[in-house]
Amino acid sequence: MEDNKQRSAVRIAAVGDIHVKETDQGKWVDYFRTVSAQADILLICGDLTDTGHLAEAEVLAAELKACTIPIVAVLGNHDYERDQQKNIKKMLESDKVHILDGQTIVLQGIGFAGVKGFGGGFDKYMLSMFGEPMIKSFVQEAVDDALRLDRALAHLDVDYTDDLPKIVVLHFSPIKETVVGEPPEIFPFLGCSRLVEPINRRQVLAAFHGHAHVGTLEGKTSAGVPVFNVAKPILQREGYEVPFYLYEVQPKAVPVTQEVEG
Repeated sequence: MEDNKQRSAVRIAAVGDIHVKETDQGKWVDYFRTVSAQADILLICGDLTDTGHLAEAEVLAAELKACTIPIVAVLGNHDYERDQQKNIKKMLESDKVHILDGQTIVLQGIGFAGVKGFGGGFDKYMLSMFGEPMIKSFVQEAVDDALRLDRALAHLDVDYTDDLPKIVVLHFSPIKETVVGEPPEIFPFLGCSRLVEPINRRQVLAAFHGHAHVGTLEGKTSAGVPVFNVAKPILQREGYEVPFYLYEVQPKAVPVTQEVEG
């Protein structure tokens, strides 16, 4: 257990869409060492692998050994490409690597809730549950992930009532602002406003996602919650020499690590 003394700010590094390939052996070692030297926790917001191949996950698992700080991640659509997402998750998870899929984890006085998310569009142009069964199934996927995110955040609210800082980790965007820059025609496949309702209602401190490689780095929900699109290509475009976004959070005095099933 942590003591009740005021703790210094926790530095959270965030990146998405690293798309690790089979040929990437040794490519990421210096990156993860640099992140470990500058941050306390690393978030990886989906698309950990390039084509969802287990060989790519094997390479990433080896590269992650260079990271000496805790890692919180979600899978992305690329990780689902070969229907090996469960095996990828199992291959990457360890005492240090936590891949969330409707679960939460508390690290260093901060609560993290994560889901992949899904498409569906934004605001008044959000796809509705109407029409063909295929459309209804598409919408249901987005509804289900929003509900799973809400349940995960509810766990944090129940177990930690003293204003625990809450961070949401996604792959798909919860708001339109951070996908602006992409062709408007594909906005419905880049995220969904259904994800924003639990973020606003559960008083989340900030949300991080990827997926939209030519979107916008920063935005806010209708309730003013900061949202960051930390897709690696965006960070590189914005001039980050080592592509990760650094965000500082003042933590609460709670157990260092506690994982909760969502």
